[in-house]
Amino acid sequence: MPELPEVETIRRDLDKEIAGKKIKSVEVTGARSTRRHEDLKTFIDPLVGRTVKGVDRRGKYMVVKLDGPDVLIIHLGMSGQLLRAPSVRTEMPKHTHVVINFTQGGQLRFIDPRTFGEMFVTTLDVIEEQVPELAHLGIDALSAPVTWKNFGGLLTLRSAKLKTALMDQRVLAGIGNIYSDEILFHSGLRFDRSTDSLKPEDVRRLYRSTVEVLQEALRLRGSSLADAQYVDLFGKPGGYQAEHQVYARDGLPCRRCRQTITKEKFTGRTTYFCPACQI
Repeated sequence: MPELPEVETIRRDLDKEIAGKKIKSVEVTGARSTRRHEDLKTFIDPLVGRTVKGVDRRGKYMVVKLDGPDVLIIHLGMSGQLLRAPSVRTEMPKHTHVVINFTQGGQLRFIDPRTFGEMFVTTLDVIEEQVPELAHLGIDALSAPVTWKNFGGLLTLRSAKLKTALMDQRVLAGIGNIYSDEILFHSGLRFDRSTDSLKPEDVRRLYRSTVEVLQEALRLRGSSLADAQYVDLFGKPGGYQAEHQVYARDGLPCRRCRQTITKEKFTGRTTYFCPACQI
């Protein structure tokens, strides 16, 4: 599933590529991708003839601003992709469910094999009613500066295991399995350590690791795993997977201490860590 660096990479590309473009037509061939709309006209009609003003982000939801009262919300889910096609002649990928055509030429295509992603049209004043989690998003480490003390306050607000806390969207927006494991390795903390056991120096180290890992992942345009489901707007894979220290490296030596990287099941997810470097 795309996490914060991947979604922000696509958002930045999307903002550069489609801002100022006018929507000519919209084609929907997969109704599940627009499932919030019982009638496709309520999805298509508010988009046709509108000009894109820019693209923002709320957590892992992209917000396409239009020159009217409506916004187009895009969530990639587990396997969603957005691809910019320069021409209608470009071969249409399998599992393409929504196609947006622009008057200046080219298309924006929404591809989603597992159909957990979605697109819907709404207005900003009701978006939190439709997506309640957006009303309680925690720190967005890629867009909002925050002090380590505020970070620690959210992290230790309730007693929880560290990985659970990092993946809690009310603490950190957009962090999932990949980056929680990488952040914890960089900070030298175990996934099953309790938040109420952290000393101030632990919190500072965890905060610094969070910012540095996410910024580096963004610089390298995200992580593309073996399934190759994440690609950027132009169909290219990310580069941060080559920098992974623990994620999916079980059985390999730790790049820091040479101890073997271990994996365990934790709250239903596979978790990767170094038993020597993380305490």
